[in-house]
Amino acid sequence: MPVSSPSHLEQRCIQSGMKMTGQRRVIARVLSDSLDHPDVEEVHRRASAEDSRISIATVYRTMRLFEDAGIVQRHEFGDRRARYEEVPDSHHDHLINIRTGKVIEFRNEEIERIQQEIARKHGFKLVSHRLELFAVPLDEGDVTDR
Repeated sequence: MPVSSPSHLEQRCIQSGMKMTGQRRVIARVLSDSLDHPDVEEVHRRASAEDSRISIATVYRTMRLFEDAGIVQRHEFGDRRARYEEVPDSHHDHLINIRTGKVIEFRNEEIERIQQEIARKHGFKLVSHRLELFAVPLDEGDVTDR
């Protein structure tokens, strides 16, 4: 069985000095390959499909380790589940469909500029922010124009 090359997340773990066990490698690869923002249960489902010895407790511990190392970010998108993504190389914000839980990543330069302007107006230099927009699709009929 050929050995696959390390995932982006796995490379970041190694660079941070983290010991990479086989199970951590699988979990890192699952997260690196994710196009969504999975919760621990979903990471476990995907990882255990590759290695049935990976327990849910191992996934919880590994996610905490990755988060403490600054390699993954934890989000709570209003559904009371901690969901994860690899710390991005560049900033982005999130638009969350509250009906389906689907998360759309976006970047808007005007929003970024306005946030800087607001901080400056109040005597601050903005160093970080997190923007999460919770919405329903316009075609659902229960949305009113304001």
